[in-house]
Amino acid sequence: MDVLAAQPWHWWLALPLAALGVLALIAAIVGYLVKVTAPKYPRE
Repeated sequence: MDVLAAQPWHWWLALPLAALGVLALIAAIVGYLVKVTAPKYPRE
């Protein structure tokens, strides 16, 4: 089995996974702000 054969194409998997990770982090922060912080400061 030639493990080196995977190197030319496997790198592209990191791009969508990294993007999804960043989006998940942003979604978690926004969700926290909406659910926890926003009710403390209601709009008038």
